[in-house]
Amino acid sequence: MKPQKTDWHSLSAEELLKTLQVEAQQGLSETEVQKRLETYGQNKLTPRKGKNPLLLFLLQFHQPLVYILIISATITAFLQEWVDSSVIFGVVIVNAIIGFIQEANALRAINALAQGLNISSTVLRAGQRRQISASELTPGDIVFLQSGDKVPADLRLLQIRELQIDESALTGESVPVEKQIGLLDTATVLADRNNMAYSSTLVTYGSGLGVVVETGDRTEIGLINRMIASATDLETPLTQKISQFSQLLLWVIVDCAVITFAVGVWRGQSMLDMFMASVALAVGAIPEGLPAAITITLAIGVSRMAKRHAIIRKLPAVETLGSTTVICSDKTGTLTQNQMTVQAIYTGSEYYEVTGSGYTPEGGFKQNGKEIDPNKHPTLLECLKAGLLCNDARLVADLDHWRIEGDPTEGALLVAAHKAGLHHASVSTSHPRLDAIPFESQYQFMATLHHNLAQDARHVYLKGSLESLLPRCVDMFDPQMQSVPLDNASLQRQVEAMAAKGLRVLAFARCKHGDNEVQHEEVCTGLTFLGLQAMIDPPRPEAAASIAACYRAGIQVKMITGDHPITALSIARQLGMRQTERVISGAELQAIDESQYPQLVEECSVYARIAPEQKLKLVEALQSKGHVVAMTGDGVNDAPALRQANIGVAMGLGGTEVAKEAAAMILTDDHFATIEAAVEEGRGVFDNLVKFIAWTLPTNLGEGLVITAAVFANVALPITPLQILWINMTTAVLLGLMLAFEPKEPELMDRQPRDPKQPILTKHLVFRICLVGVLLLAGAFGLFEYALAQGKSLAVARSIAVNVFVFCELFYLFNCRSLNYSMFHVGLFSNLWVIFGVVSMTLLQLLFTYWPPMQALFGSAAIDREDWLLIIGAGLIVYTMVGIEKFIWRRFVLN
Repeated sequence: MKPQKTDWHSLSAEELLKTLQVEAQQGLSETEVQKRLETYGQNKLTPRKGKNPLLLFLLQFHQPLVYILIISATITAFLQEWVDSSVIFGVVIVNAIIGFIQEANALRAINALAQGLNISSTVLRAGQRRQISASELTPGDIVFLQSGDKVPADLRLLQIRELQIDESALTGESVPVEKQIGLLDTATVLADRNNMAYSSTLVTYGSGLGVVVETGDRTEIGLINRMIASATDLETPLTQKISQFSQLLLWVIVDCAVITFAVGVWRGQSMLDMFMASVALAVGAIPEGLPAAITITLAIGVSRMAKRHAIIRKLPAVETLGSTTVICSDKTGTLTQNQMTVQAIYTGSEYYEVTGSGYTPEGGFKQNGKEIDPNKHPTLLECLKAGLLCNDARLVADLDHWRIEGDPTEGALLVAAHKAGLHHASVSTSHPRLDAIPFESQYQFMATLHHNLAQDARHVYLKGSLESLLPRCVDMFDPQMQSVPLDNASLQRQVEAMAAKGLRVLAFARCKHGDNEVQHEEVCTGLTFLGLQAMIDPPRPEAAASIAACYRAGIQVKMITGDHPITALSIARQLGMRQTERVISGAELQAIDESQYPQLVEECSVYARIAPEQKLKLVEALQSKGHVVAMTGDGVNDAPALRQANIGVAMGLGGTEVAKEAAAMILTDDHFATIEAAVEEGRGVFDNLVKFIAWTLPTNLGEGLVITAAVFANVALPITPLQILWINMTTAVLLGLMLAFEPKEPELMDRQPRDPKQPILTKHLVFRICLVGVLLLAGAFGLFEYALAQGKSLAVARSIAVNVFVFCELFYLFNCRSLNYSMFHVGLFSNLWVIFGVVSMTLLQLLFTYWPPMQALFGSAAIDREDWLLIIGAGLIVYTMVGIEKFIWRRFVLN
C-alpha cells in the first residue's frame, strides 16, 4: 500500500533519510529499488486524455465546405430524392471517418514520439554513481543535479552549490528560485519551499544533491497533469491558409449556385431541376478529398522525419522547414563528433601523430609519417600513463560502441592511452590512487598521488594548462627518460603550432612523493615536465556534405559557438563553410553597436566565445534581414535563441532539457546532417501538398463549368450530383492521395527557399488549373453533346462525360507528379502507389460503366469501343497540353 503524502520540506535530513530508509553515501541497493518500483510504480505520468473520440469524430463535420454538402443532402432528402441524398450523406460520413482515423493516428504518433524522449538522471546506487532513465527512479534514490537538467522527480535537497531552479512551469514564478537546505515550517506554501526541487522544473544554475520523495502521479506536476485534458493542436500556418481558402471557396460556390439557380428559373426551367443543378454545381466545386489529403500528407512527412532522426514537437515546423534560409549551428556535437580525440603528442623533445578518431580505441602512433611501436618510446608511454592516471573518466564498451562516462577531455586521454596498450584497469591496479587534488579554476590543474607497486615508489601526476604547470617544473625527460633542462622556447613554439590548428593542448608533469597525502604546497615546484597532448573534437564526416547541400539549396550556414575562436575557425574551414575569412568573437560583438549587427551577420559565418544574449541578438539580426532562421542548441544558454528562431532545433542525445523544451524540433542523433535532411523532408511535404491541390482543383473547376454551361445553354446536365460525388471521392482516394507518397524530386535541394509569404497557388499554377479546367469542360461537354447528336441515350452520354473526367484526371495525375518536369524526370516507377491507383481506378470505372447494380445506382450505361477511344484521346490531349505548358514554362521562365 502506498504511503500518504508527507510534508517533506519540514523534516530534518536525518528524519528524512530515516523515513525513506536510505543512506546518503550509499543510495539504494538494486534489490531495494525493485521492491520499491513494485510498490510505487515507474516514475511516469499517466497519459493525459485527449478529446473524446466522439467529439473528435463530430469535429470532422465542422468545416465550411462540409456544411454545403450537409445542407444539399438535407434538402434533396426533403424533396424525396433518396438515392442522391443517401450518397451525399455517405460521402460526408466517409470523409469524416477518413479524417478521424488520420487525425487520431497523427495524435497517437506525436504522443508516442513525445514519450520516446525520456530524460536521464544521474543517481547513487549501492555506492556507485550511475546514469539511468528517469522512469526508473523510486522514492529514496539519491539524485545529482547540475545546470541544464530537468528535475526528474520531486526531491528534498541535501546538498547545494549556488543552485537555482526555474519553477515557472509549476508556480508561475518568472525568475529562477535560489535553493537552500534548511528546515521550513509545515505551513510553507509550494512556491516558498526552497529546500525542494520539483519534477519537470529546470536547473538553470549551480548543482545539487537530493533524495527522491515522490514519483510519477504523486509529484506536484503529476497532480496538475490529472487536471489537464486538452489534446495536441494540429493546426499549422499551412492548414490556416487552407481554411482561409476553403472559406473563400465556400462563398464562390454559394454565389455561383445562386446565380445558376436564378438564371435557370428565369429561362423557364423548373425550380426542382434548377435546385438539382445548383446542388450538382456545389458538389462538383467542393474538393471533398482535400482535408484527408492534408492530414495524411503531414502525417507521412512527420513519420519520414522521425525515421531520419528528426522529431517534430511543434507541427508548424514541418512547413517552416521548407522556407529556411539560414541555419545557425552550434559546433560541439552538431558539426563535430562531440568526442574529443588526441591527435598529437610532444614529449621527450619528439613529436608524435595519433591516428584514429572518436572514442573507439582504434589507431596508433606515427613519427615523421611512419608508424611506430609506442612500447619502444618510454617518454611517450609515461606521458600517456600520466593522462590515464590523472583522470576521473571511464571508457566503457557497450554492445555496439564505446562511450565515455565523465569529462570528454579526460575521455580522450583514456582512448589515447588505450591505443598504446595502457588499459585503465591494469594500470590503476599497479598504480593505486592514494590521494588527489581536484581541478579548480584558480589553479588550472589536477593532481593525483599513486603508489607504483613495481618500484615501491610514490608519484604525483599532474595535468593542466602549460601556463600553470611549466613554472612548477625544473626539468624534463629526453627520449631515453634521462633528466635534461627545460626547453621553454621549444615548448612554447609547439603549443602555438598546435593551437593554430585549433587543437586544445594539455600539459603533463610528475614528481616523487613520500607520503600518502598530497597538498597544494607540495606541487608548487620541483616537477618534471612529461609532455603535451593536443586534442580536438573532430568534424563529423557527413557534416561537410550536408553543409555543401545547404549552400546548393540557397541556405546559409552560420557557426555560433562558445568555443575558442581559433578552434571554431579551423573546424569551419575543414567543413568547407563560406565567409570564413575572419571569426567574430563575443568581445568584438560587445564593442560593436547593435545597429551594425544586421550587416555583420551577412558578411561573417563564424562566431566564437558568444554569450547567450549575443546568440539571441544574432538570430534577431538575421530575422531583421528577412531570413527564416533555424537555430541549433543543446545548453541552457541556447534556450532564448531557440525560442526566438523560426525553427529551434535541440539535441536529443547531448542536449539539456531546457533546450528541448524551447525547441520546435529535436534531433535524436545530434547530427547537422539531420537538420539538412529535415529541411529536405519539409520541402517534400509542402511539394506534395501543392501537387495534390494542383491536381484536384481543375476537376472541381471543370465540373462547375460543365454544370454552368449546361444551365446557360438550356440543355440536360452532362453529369448528375450523384455522378459528381462518385468522380470526386473515388479519384481523390485512388488517384490524388497517391501523390502523398511521391518521393522527393532530385533537384529539391537545388532550389532557392520558398518565400513563406507566397500563396499556396502561384499565378503559374492558377493558370494551369484554369487550363485543365477548361480542357475538362471542352472534353466532357463536347463529347456529351456529340453522343446525343449521334442518337445515343442520355445515360450513355452521361457515362461518356463521367469517364472523360476520370480519365483526364488519370492522365493529368502523371503531369502532377512534378510541377515543372515530366513524369520521366522523376521516374515512371519511382512511386508504385500511383500505378496501383491508376489500375484500381480503371477497374472501378469499368464496374461503374458495365455492372448492372452500379448502372442502377448511378444512372450509367455501357459505352462502345469508339467512345473509349474518344475518352482516351481527351485524356491524352490534357496530358500533352500540360506537358507543352510545362516545357514553355521551363524554357522561357525558369531558365
